[in-house]
Amino acid sequence: MVNFAQMPKYEAYKDSGVEWLGELPLDWTVIKMKFLFKDTSIKNMPNEALLSVTQDKGVVPRSWVENRMVMPSGNLESFKYIEKGDFAISLRSFEGGLEYCHHAGIISPAYTVLKATKTNLVDIYYKYLFKSKIFISELQTSIVGIREGKNISYDELRYSLLPIPSEHEQALIANFLDQKTAQIDAAIAIKEQQIELLKERKQIIIQQAVTQGLDPNVPMKDSGVEWIGQIPEHWQLKKLRYLGVTQNGISAGAEYFGEGFPFVSYGDVYKNRQLPELVNGLAKSTNGDQKQYSVLAGDVFFTRTSETVDEIGFASICFRDIEKATFAGFLIRFRPCTDLLITEFSKYYFNAAMLRNYFVKEMNLVIRASLSQELLKNLFVALPPASEQLEIYKYLEKKSDQIEEAISIQVNQIEKLKEYKTTLINSAVTGKIKVPGVV
Repeated sequence: MVNFAQMPKYEAYKDSGVEWLGELPLDWTVIKMKFLFKDTSIKNMPNEALLSVTQDKGVVPRSWVENRMVMPSGNLESFKYIEKGDFAISLRSFEGGLEYCHHAGIISPAYTVLKATKTNLVDIYYKYLFKSKIFISELQTSIVGIREGKNISYDELRYSLLPIPSEHEQALIANFLDQKTAQIDAAIAIKEQQIELLKERKQIIIQQAVTQGLDPNVPMKDSGVEWIGQIPEHWQLKKLRYLGVTQNGISAGAEYFGEGFPFVSYGDVYKNRQLPELVNGLAKSTNGDQKQYSVLAGDVFFTRTSETVDEIGFASICFRDIEKATFAGFLIRFRPCTDLLITEFSKYYFNAAMLRNYFVKEMNLVIRASLSQELLKNLFVALPPASEQLEIYKYLEKKSDQIEEAISIQVNQIEKLKEYKTTLINSAVTGKIKVPGVV
């Protein structure tokens, strides 16, 4: 990686007169964007390749990012032609910058296409400039609309001043950033891989502990359930229906929510393996609602329905009563009615990956993915004695904390690499550092 302290600077700088650019190398010029790029709108080319405008990949073929079976809405004659090296102002450019076009084709008429008007502009240099954090801050001054309707007005943006290094310097900066950002991205990818391996390791440890226990020498028996495998000889195996009762959450119109008493939402369960004691949701629940849809210590909440199977069957365990609370209709509550299953063990058993695999394999997929109460009741639960359940819980808490700490270290390192990449791009495209090869 580049050490900024050791990177050479230009011999002399000047005040650019532009707040977001600051000082620039002495021989760089500053020109309004309207003299460098023009808004083009070439239409009636329906046979050209259909492209998508994305924030992470730029303008690329739809097949790279979308389902090709779903046709875009609108008349293709109205779509705009864009060429490699052009830029698109997307609907979210005020957040992520302008998008570089990698392939010729057509894009939705909702986007603005910018084409260079000067021959001395190196497109890859401007690709980095237009995605730099400092340029994105400049884009904020060209926002029109409010809230969800925000977008960038080129009528405003075209008055922005842009830096112009020599054509040779532009190419050197672009090549330098290509090389260095590729190295940073590769380092990030390795750390993301390490995070996934740690998550897999955590799941393996959980599954092994909740199905085989902590004693490797204990006699085993066949559970008779393929996805559970062998369990210790002294453990029991029971279907969930014999351990407690299930209940779907409350369904009501929008006017029911937003004020009143605590309400456990889908997100509370999906995001947390242990239910938060303080939930953000509110509902105008009655005493009857609060009794029927109560939230008590020991309850296990499962995500019941969603657009995709990826969000189904996640469990969150309630460790403390939430007074006067109710819970969402997109959830199923399981309430134990026996001391065979303790709350602490539930936290890990019901979040083992094997359970979600079972749910996904067995559930009916119609319009939405849905976990039925009947499928949940047929779930087999491996049951150690209560004292052993508590031992397993303590062991898994310790192991989980260790793995989460290791994951946190990797996440922090990824954030630092991303910050480094941002600073490197900002510094290079504005001449705060002199890249190798520049004389």
